[in-house]
Amino acid sequence: MTVRRNVTPRVAAALALTGLLATSCSAGQGGDNDPRPAASSPSVTPHGYVEGAREAAEQQSRLLLNDPVSGDTRVLDLITGEAHRTARVADAVRLDTDGRFGHLHTADGTHVLDGGAWMVDHGDHIHYYSAAIRDVGEFPASGGARVRGDAAVTVVTGADGRAVRYDRADLEKGEITAAGTLPGTYTGPVVPYEEHLLAFADEGGTERLVVLDREGRRVTAPDAECEAPRGDAVTRRGLVLGCADGALLVHAEGGAFTAERIPYDGAVPERERATAFRQRPGSDTLTAPAGADAVWVLDVTEKTWTRVETGPVVAANTAGEGSPLLVLEADGALHGYDIATGERTARTKTLLTGEKPAASGAAAPVVEVDRSRAYVNDPEGKRVFEIDYNDGLRVARSFDLDIEPVLMAETGR
Repeated sequence: MTVRRNVTPRVAAALALTGLLATSCSAGQGGDNDPRPAASSPSVTPHGYVEGAREAAEQQSRLLLNDPVSGDTRVLDLITGEAHRTARVADAVRLDTDGRFGHLHTADGTHVLDGGAWMVDHGDHIHYYSAAIRDVGEFPASGGARVRGDAAVTVVTGADGRAVRYDRADLEKGEITAAGTLPGTYTGPVVPYEEHLLAFADEGGTERLVVLDREGRRVTAPDAECEAPRGDAVTRRGLVLGCADGALLVHAEGGAFTAERIPYDGAVPERERATAFRQRPGSDTLTAPAGADAVWVLDVTEKTWTRVETGPVVAANTAGEGSPLLVLEADGALHGYDIATGERTARTKTLLTGEKPAASGAAAPVVEVDRSRAYVNDPEGKRVFEIDYNDGLRVARSFDLDIEPVLMAETGR
């Protein structure tokens, strides 16, 4: 086994305990010299209050699951273990999420499912919420649409490059009403970031980064080009955008945007480039297939790439911050690798039932990761496995289902 290493993992941990959360929140509302009443006053809305939602001291994770053939869709509550039925969505080709809403993409449109679990990260503390699960409706966009969102806005970019903006507050009410169509066309998804919208525009055959305000008007942007842009991920260090020669890291400070290249360590064939990133939401460590038998790990903090040689890759992910690289391989087992050395450190039993997928793809199983667990879907076995990746990839739980969970995404993170 070989590894191309130019990365030093950064070890950090930040857990928001209930008492600390309460202290941080109340501190954010004013100190001894603040004339406003304390948050405990019955006449004042508590900090972090969300109407119709229940706040919890721990993450309220849920898995969105879909069988494209039957259209059966479930939301699996990972706290209670209960699977909730939702509207049938047949022929979905892809499922993604913004942390709360799931987007089931079909040839006719994009179905929006409110998973009813989300978090709000204030930097020094986090709020966790849960609410009712409900079907919101359809974005009038074909299966080629790309959906990206933040706490305020969701943007749907069609296959034709046209982008439509939706207010997040309307979606939270169960309403789908377009707030406006952005001028121009864009290559790839339009991504909300730091109260702006970022995208690539084709300017004379060159893909150039553009920064827009929330209405779609261009504002000052760094002079940054990106050949063959594919893949994007939001991290605490900035927005990462995949390019033919590596990645572009876009950061905002004081309303000004900068762009910095994170190049590969040498030339990389097109088939081995990182074009679809996976991560624990908010993490500064990203993964992506590096061809059929290896995985890229991008450490955004150190601005370095590591290529880990593995077996045939079906899916990969990592929690970052010193955690192992998790690779679901064609043998149907989940493998753990030390990112720094490239050595395999653990392997589960065979998790996948029936014929094992040979390579990653739209309908291949995935590895979802949160703060303490990983989840792998076994469609033919009608199960989802919960893995403790900090305990030698121990299978902590398995959930038996009444559908084949071909598509899976985690919300509440």
